[in-house]
Amino acid sequence: MPITPLSPPRATSLLAAQATTNRQRRKEARPQELLDAALDLFVEKGFAATRSEEVAVRAGVSKGTLYLYYPSKEELLKEVIRHNMVNQIAEGVTIVRDFEGSTSELLTLVFGLWWERIGETRASGIMKLMMSEVRNFPEIAQFYVDEVVHPAERMVSQLVQRGIDRGEFRAVDVPEVVHALMAPMLFLVMHKHSIGACGVGHSIEPKVFIATLIDLVLRGLEAPRKAAAPSARASVKAPGVKSPGATGRVTDKKTKGKARS
Repeated sequence: MPITPLSPPRATSLLAAQATTNRQRRKEARPQELLDAALDLFVEKGFAATRSEEVAVRAGVSKGTLYLYYPSKEELLKEVIRHNMVNQIAEGVTIVRDFEGSTSELLTLVFGLWWERIGETRASGIMKLMMSEVRNFPEIAQFYVDEVVHPAERMVSQLVQRGIDRGEFRAVDVPEVVHALMAPMLFLVMHKHSIGACGVGHSIEPKVFIATLIDLVLRGLEAPRKAAAPSARASVKAPGVKSPGATGRVTDKKTKGKARS
């Protein structure tokens, strides 16, 4: 069956519609492209050293377009943090609330997901930025504490308290246990962005590291204590002999009867 060619007006109309659709898709993708470009540059060069113009060029837009979405570099970084970390913590809170298994299983799940969603991704660079540069930007520091640190601590606190309430964990100082759990994860990220990035020194396998951390937290380093074997002397009694009384004397019924007669 022969194909009827489109008339010039109709062909022009379809091309215009396709171009409009492509522009719409490009516009919708632009914020994500700006956030990705910003995070990559902040981690590569540092937040203070990165200029807004560089972010715009990396994302393939004009500087004016960048400011249309994010009026300042500080606001751009805040949105980078929201998109890459705040949303992940919110998901973790839901998992802790709805999980039905043991708390040990939940701890393993949450820390494993944290590494997959943040540690293994470009989002881990945000933690590097906070450690290296945030002292010069108090407003960003406060934002990070309010939006990331405190919510993450509350989530892990709820997890630990869950274990205590269910009788799975012993009573502990929950805030200090939370710090003890989270500090090694911070170390893991810092290693990734420092010595680990250079390929020198002792290599660390993150998933093995996390599994070891959880095993250490749940079971400690002490070997299980063996139950003491019962004493043979204490367990065997002569027939008709009572246990020593308060005076330590042993009394025999037959001997006591002869003495009276």
